[in-house]
Amino acid sequence: MSLFDILGGEFIEIIEWTDDSRDTMVYRFPTVGRAIKYGAKLTVREGQAAVFIHEGQLADVFQPGLYMLETNNMPVLTRLQHWDHGFRSPFKSEIYFVNTTRFNDLKWGTKNPVIARDPEFGPVRIRAFGTYSMRVTDPGKFMTEIVGTDGEFTRDEISFQLRNVIVQEFSRMIAGSGIPVLDMAANTGQFGQLVAKAIGPTVAEYGLTIPEFYIENISLPDEVEKMLDKRTSMGIVGDLDRFGQYAASEAMLNASNQPGGMGAGMGAGIGAGLGAGLGAAMAGRSGPWGAIPQAAPQPTAPPPVQTPPPLRPETLWHVALDGQAQGPHGRAALSRLAQEGRLSGDTLVWTPGQDGWKPARDIAELAPLLAPAPPPLPGAG
Repeated sequence: MSLFDILGGEFIEIIEWTDDSRDTMVYRFPTVGRAIKYGAKLTVREGQAAVFIHEGQLADVFQPGLYMLETNNMPVLTRLQHWDHGFRSPFKSEIYFVNTTRFNDLKWGTKNPVIARDPEFGPVRIRAFGTYSMRVTDPGKFMTEIVGTDGEFTRDEISFQLRNVIVQEFSRMIAGSGIPVLDMAANTGQFGQLVAKAIGPTVAEYGLTIPEFYIENISLPDEVEKMLDKRTSMGIVGDLDRFGQYAASEAMLNASNQPGGMGAGMGAGIGAGLGAGLGAAMAGRSGPWGAIPQAAPQPTAPPPVQTPPPLRPETLWHVALDGQAQGPHGRAALSRLAQEGRLSGDTLVWTPGQDGWKPARDIAELAPLLAPAPPPLPGAG
């Protein structure tokens, strides 16, 4: 540095950084065209670290505190600059402030499904997503490994790389865990701890740590979830032999719902046959809460009691006997008169509604009473 440069530039006496962006991880303090005054004040706040870079080399790293930039506070820079004990001149250096607070609510997720072998379903595709937090624990390593000369490094620039590391370790853990997919939801906490521990050495090489890691959801393909829903509904009424039979019958029954033609006719026949087969299969089977109760037979209704038709009212007759009208007589009384010989075919009879008196032989109703008497026995008298 020439004397002209020192006299023509402005000396930096106070070095500090305040940030309200919430996503800036590294900020380069502007020193272009200016020199740092010997004895300048450096303020490093909590949640920060200050890193000095001299001619492309990592120099001193300052933790939170107030510093006077002198040779005794900058051992690495003093050695690199070959400063004498009595050095008091301004100097130049790049200064980077590193945010060491936690960056929370960072997202991760599997872009493509992870293949895992399930003991019940066989190979299945699994997706997962969650959140994590990260923090810079080694500012010097973070600068040399990740940031470089970036003047304003944000968390988005490193989150993609961390997401790849997380997904790789998660895939490896899931594939080798041997835990059934139906039990994974109950073990997300354990999985999260294992994944965070597995990625720890890798992110440590970046100067980072992952203090929190969460698996919010592990999901299956839609087809598998639909099959699980069907199996759950089948479990309510009991296992109808095997789920495969149910799935096949479901497909054939759906065919019967296709409109028109052979599909409708065949579907109707298949539906009827399957209905009978499923009914037989359900008989005597047990559901998840014990034996399935069979429907009680409905009592047979007794046959209706047949009542005789109402009796026809008996016709009453008046009979002309010995020149006088006698009666009225019922059928029984007329029968006695006929047996006594007092009622014959010539006897006049009348009943209400009849047009005048008529001989008994002209009344069809009285004909059975007027049967001729048997002839006398042979040889009699």
